[in-house]
Amino acid sequence: MVNEALQRVPNTNGDKNIDLVNQIRDSLASMGDNNTAFSLPQPHLLRTKLCDMKDVELDQMYVTRREQLKELVTNIVSPKIVQGKTLNGTEFVSFLKQIIDALNKGEIPSSGSLVEVFNKGIIERCLKLYSEKMATLDLPLSEESLNGVHDRSRDEVMKVFDQQHFGHHHAKKSIMQLDEQIQKMYKNVILQNEYRSSKLCEALYTRCEDKMDQLQVLRLPSLAKFNAGFLQCNHSFDHECVGPSKTSYATRMTKMLGKSRSQFIKEYNQRLFNWLVVFSLTMVVIGRFIVKFILIEIGAWILFIFLETYTKMFWSVESLYYNSAWQFIVATWETLVYNPILDLDRWAIPVGVMLSVFIIYWWSYGRKYGSQWLLPLYRSNKNDLNRSRTD
Repeated sequence: MVNEALQRVPNTNGDKNIDLVNQIRDSLASMGDNNTAFSLPQPHLLRTKLCDMKDVELDQMYVTRREQLKELVTNIVSPKIVQGKTLNGTEFVSFLKQIIDALNKGEIPSSGSLVEVFNKGIIERCLKLYSEKMATLDLPLSEESLNGVHDRSRDEVMKVFDQQHFGHHHAKKSIMQLDEQIQKMYKNVILQNEYRSSKLCEALYTRCEDKMDQLQVLRLPSLAKFNAGFLQCNHSFDHECVGPSKTSYATRMTKMLGKSRSQFIKEYNQRLFNWLVVFSLTMVVIGRFIVKFILIEIGAWILFIFLETYTKMFWSVESLYYNSAWQFIVATWETLVYNPILDLDRWAIPVGVMLSVFIIYWWSYGRKYGSQWLLPLYRSNKNDLNRSRTD
């Protein structure tokens, strides 16, 4: 009966539909040349309810012959091999489903097209695997690191494809398709990496730029503090800015830091000179009228005379900054203003308040209770009742 059903139908008129039927019969005949017939009795008279019936409700002869058929199929079944690859149960079901779908759509699949259809599902799984691996990356990364991860992921995906694909000749086209899709996905990852790298480096650059602007307007000018902030900015940018945008932002960073440093040094000496002049005059007033310590006033006058008179008589403004005496003053100033223990610029206001409290206390109480031993004080005999009278 099977052989009769698969015989070609005569087509003397060249009908295309009959040719299509004959192609299907030829395809089935090539696969059904070895067949075994097995008859089963009718399971029940009510055919419309067969799916809802249990074995006890069916004809017992049918149940017996059905079990015999299962045993027969188990004994004669052999592994299904497609293009030289042995299929397991899941793969065979998937392969058979693709063939049935192709037949239902009116397509007459060839062995090559079937392989490509089956490999399409494998390609999709491989692309999903590649996407999952690249999604775990913590972008941005350097171009070398990103390319290394891409190569390893691609090799792993290709290895999975080689283990699961069907065929050799037709699989080459599938491999090309897979590699092309991987490259498209990798380009998207590259664009995402460039965007995140640019965003990160821009944030670091802006932070350093703001830091340099803050250092330009220190209350107390300190080259040591500026250099510390300068090195910290440069170090943090170099270690935290990664990715393809690092090169361009590093160039901008170098120019910005160099410009800020030049501007600070240009104004540093003049600001320090002016600040020391004000400081010396302030200490003259404090030593003369508030604390009344002779040595404080004398020291303040010496500093003021040195800054305003001696330096201008013997040095120009430019040569002063390279003189050993000025370098000593600068070194002393830097040691007092910024050191590992105290950042005087940050604590200028608290220290000023403490000094003001101390001066007020000294003015009110210090002079009354034996403070003469600290430094020589100004003495006045104006209120001395036993002083000798003069003409």
